[in-house]
Amino acid sequence: MSLLRFLPGIIVLQISTAALVYALMLPEAHEALWLPVAILGGVVSLLSAFWFGSIADHVKKDALANVRTQHAREREKIVVTAEIDKRAALEQSHERILKETARAQSQAYWRLGLGLTGLLALGGIMVAIEFMTVGLLIMATAGGALGGYVMRSRQETRFADRSDGHPPLLTAREIKALGAAPAKKTPLEK
Repeated sequence: MSLLRFLPGIIVLQISTAALVYALMLPEAHEALWLPVAILGGVVSLLSAFWFGSIADHVKKDALANVRTQHAREREKIVVTAEIDKRAALEQSHERILKETARAQSQAYWRLGLGLTGLLALGGIMVAIEFMTVGLLIMATAGGALGGYVMRSRQETRFADRSDGHPPLLTAREIKALGAAPAKKTPLEK
């Protein structure tokens, strides 16, 4: 397409060159005509050089603008893709953390249950060997702790699985990534 921009200048240059050559080839042309024709040829050449240079600058600017636009689109696409990837990674990380937390809590509840069962057994042994007060205290403490943990577990599952149309009281929280500009360096850090 840029060839068409140069075509009128090329045609004008060739016509003026043909006219100058024709003027010099006439039989009436004498040596006094050579100097004005040479000056006229130089002026035409200089003007056409400036004209072609201007056209070339415009072509270069148009090409540069197109490349900048393409790069801006690609940069925006890369930024959007990176944000999507970052969000997906955060969601996967959040899910993994929730699963690991649930597993750790279930293991802790299992160990706690075993420990409280051991305390109840110890209380039963104390009662059997006639340390009544100590045995009953141990059994009451273990039973109270076990009852508290069972109550808490039931409440958590009930609140998480509400079926009365209200949203669950305990919901998984969304992680929102905040974008912040880098902090400016103080004169001492430079």
